[in-house]
Amino acid sequence: MDYSKNSITNLAILSLLLATVILLCSWSPLKGQHFFSFKKLPLSEPNSTIVKDELEIALEKASMAGKTVIIAIVNKAYVEPHADEYPTMFDLFLEGFWVGEETRSLVDHLLLVAMDQTAYDRCKFRRLNCYKVVTGDSDFAGEKLYMSDEFIKMMWRRTLFLLNVLKRGYSFIFTDTDVLWLRNPFPRLSKNKKIDLQISTDWFNGNASSEKNQINTGFYFIRSNDKTISLFEKWYGMRDNSTGLKEQDVLENLVRGGMLKELGLNARILETLYFSGFCNDSKDVTAVATVHANCCRSIAAKVADLKAVLRDWKGFKGAANNSIIDNFQWSSHVFCMKSWG
Repeated sequence: MDYSKNSITNLAILSLLLATVILLCSWSPLKGQHFFSFKKLPLSEPNSTIVKDELEIALEKASMAGKTVIIAIVNKAYVEPHADEYPTMFDLFLEGFWVGEETRSLVDHLLLVAMDQTAYDRCKFRRLNCYKVVTGDSDFAGEKLYMSDEFIKMMWRRTLFLLNVLKRGYSFIFTDTDVLWLRNPFPRLSKNKKIDLQISTDWFNGNASSEKNQINTGFYFIRSNDKTISLFEKWYGMRDNSTGLKEQDVLENLVRGGMLKELGLNARILETLYFSGFCNDSKDVTAVATVHANCCRSIAAKVADLKAVLRDWKGFKGAANNSIIDNFQWSSHVFCMKSWG
């Protein structure tokens, strides 16, 4: 056998194969892609879908930029007329967005959370963003008189729901439905992302950082983060050890007890000049953003005095001369004052 001839032949074949491999490895049929490159596969299957529950769908629909929503909670007592007389509290709340300055578009970002079927049906009839809370055996349909056991229980259920929203990564303005939005409040809220909580007060003591302000949970803006979630968890966890206290009182005690500092949470108290209420009327109608029917016990009294607020506001908006503006005064909240009698 001619071993020399075979060796030359084998060497030629190996050289040819090697040259082919080198050519294939260096050839690029598409710019930026190599023949032996591998496409990184997604972690999940291409046809797989993330199942979203009804709350997530509702939050997404109402959300504005940065996963921020406006949340209000309603029940039958707020959407049905008292003694068959209109408007309802719900009507007045929505009317505020209609007659307010730069507020109409905010309704698209308002999520109405219904505590019963009647409230949910009314919300859907208005073609708003609606979500119905599952309340189990509890009945949250009727009016819950201020500081009654039923009122306190419903407020704690509200706190639990809002904790769930925070855990889903949504920041929000929470507003009671007895708050009239006369101007877009966002320009009056700090845009500093280091401020975790901005909350209203019944009486502003002049210091936005003071823990001695009497906070009011009827209107506040809160960012979703680990600190605010921890605050709500600790707050809700106090519900069984706070007999006779409403959830707002418990939060106030936590704040004054140093909980915010313990969590490293930055809070800002909102001035009543801009975020006012019946406890302390704003002194400047040209600046006020919201009016809250606080310091008032019954829905009937709130409705009567909020109607007066809307009349005052429309009168101010329709004023033709500066003298009316300069001498503007809010109507006395006579029905709410009587509600304490």
